[in-house]
Amino acid sequence: MEYAKLQLACLVLVIYFAADYYRESRKSSRIRQNKLFKYLLFLSIVSLCFDALTAYTVNHLDTVSDFLNRFLHMLYLISVDTCIFVTFQYMLFVTEGLPDSKIKRILMGLPYILSVAVVVANMQSLEFRIGEVSNYSMGISAYTCFAMVVFYTVWAIIAFFRRWTYIGKGKRASIVVYLGVMIVITIYQAFVPEALLTSFAVAIIIIGIYLNLENPDIKESALYEHEMIMGFATLVEKRDNSTGGHIRRTRQYVELIAKELRRQGHYKKILTKDYIDNLRLAAPMHDIGKIAVPDAILQKPGRLTDEEFEIMKLHAQEGGRIIQETLEEVDDEDYKVMAYNVARYHHEKWNGRGYPDGLKEYEIPLEARIMAIADVFDAVSEKRCYRDALPLDECFAIIEEGRGRDFEPLLVDIFLGIREKVEEAHYKFAK
Repeated sequence: MEYAKLQLACLVLVIYFAADYYRESRKSSRIRQNKLFKYLLFLSIVSLCFDALTAYTVNHLDTVSDFLNRFLHMLYLISVDTCIFVTFQYMLFVTEGLPDSKIKRILMGLPYILSVAVVVANMQSLEFRIGEVSNYSMGISAYTCFAMVVFYTVWAIIAFFRRWTYIGKGKRASIVVYLGVMIVITIYQAFVPEALLTSFAVAIIIIGIYLNLENPDIKESALYEHEMIMGFATLVEKRDNSTGGHIRRTRQYVELIAKELRRQGHYKKILTKDYIDNLRLAAPMHDIGKIAVPDAILQKPGRLTDEEFEIMKLHAQEGGRIIQETLEEVDDEDYKVMAYNVARYHHEKWNGRGYPDGLKEYEIPLEARIMAIADVFDAVSEKRCYRDALPLDECFAIIEEGRGRDFEPLLVDIFLGIREKVEEAHYKFAK
């Protein structure tokens, strides 16, 4: 196997990381395995196997039958195409999510389908050439596979750098690895076709994704952090006689609003998958500052006096301070900023008459503007120690009345447009 040493070395590396991934994942049933990454692991192993086989057969043309050689090359080129396509899908999924519509998904997969069809149709014209270091294959099938790699790499560059600011740092590292490896090896392979470096690209991409995004130990650590934060938020909620239903409902509401905004094409540069995930995780922290409010005020059964209300209002700026102090050791900087903005600014109003800083319109971070609607709606739709819950019709009317005054008009329209989903979430997490 003199000509397949690189392929076999890469195969051993990928199998090692795949085994480690499955072993570590089985230790905790709470860690969700990414299906696309599982497919990618399997496909990369298959591709490396065919890469090793074809590296051998193309250098033993005198002993290997032409039919077998072409058949193995066909399977190898298809497996490379499939690996590239699934890697592209995976990168889109973890950064901005896959397209919602079937038409967009079909269009995304069309170059891959065409490439496979051309590879199969032109295998008879594949040429096996003699190189100084190694023999190699050339022809329409090989050119098409090469072109598909270039096409999806360019697409990835456009898609990722368009939203680069809103992608998490860990994911940026994986994207840089993915794009860097594809660009360098594609260019080198184009000028030195006998190099046969595809296996190296596959191995580097798999290892980069595993270490930066799919390592179960890192996911477990992040899960513990978020559970601790969620538990802290629930304890704070219970101080004003809440069972924790408020934070579960508001978390659901903000996610529904954000996803509908994105579906309709609003704030496309902001509403990435990371943004929505962080918003869902940060929402329970919006009232964390209430821990600094005395029980006598927080649990008062009647209307607050002006002095008491001024003390209650302090929970917003206190929440921001607590977030900065308690989340100081959390690695995810984007999440910390999101949690701070939600806690400090969710009582700011569109007309600038909110608190604590009197911000108005787009001065208020988007996450806080979304949180404001969710918080007010849930506050009026649930029973409190000082009043009964209002009918849902009246609750939606309150949000509508606040359009352009308390809340961003667009967000109100979005919220009212998903009324059925909001009501479903309301009843699902009812006390």
